[in-house]
Amino acid sequence: MTAKLDVDRFLDDLKRANRESDPQAAIDEVLARTMSDPARVLAGLGEPKVAGLHTLHHSADLTVLNVVWAPLMMLLPHNHEMWASIGIYTAREDNILWERKGAVVEAVGAGALSEKEVFPLPHEAIHSVNNPIGRLTGAVHVYGGDFFEVPGRSEWDPETLTER
Repeated sequence: MTAKLDVDRFLDDLKRANRESDPQAAIDEVLARTMSDPARVLAGLGEPKVAGLHTLHHSADLTVLNVVWAPLMMLLPHNHEMWASIGIYTAREDNILWERKGAVVEAVGAGALSEKEVFPLPHEAIHSVNNPIGRLTGAVHVYGGDFFEVPGRSEWDPETLTER
């Protein structure tokens, strides 16, 4: 039988890492260690059943979400106005990285993430997300701030690539 992730201990480890001199690097280490055993994470968080953002921790300096992407879902280019780190525990998440070019954004890179992988996004990152497969994807997203109360966030129109 697979050991079950102790979610409270995982969150304590993330909170402790967030107090380090380089909090994102420290959090990436916690995520990498945790995501290295996806069966354990699944046992602790449960098999994804419903798409959505499920809050595990929320404070002024750290937000931890269990993100479940719907099959074949696409999310517009957007920013967070804070660093973020993504750890995949089941299925796939593809990210396209964008850069501002005048009034529009232009694709400049991509990351195809599978289970066990960790993907850091810097504070200034603009990205879009796609679940390219026909089943739910489960990922832990950690944000270096209050994800729900950030002024200045934007998204970009998928056709014109202009900010709105």
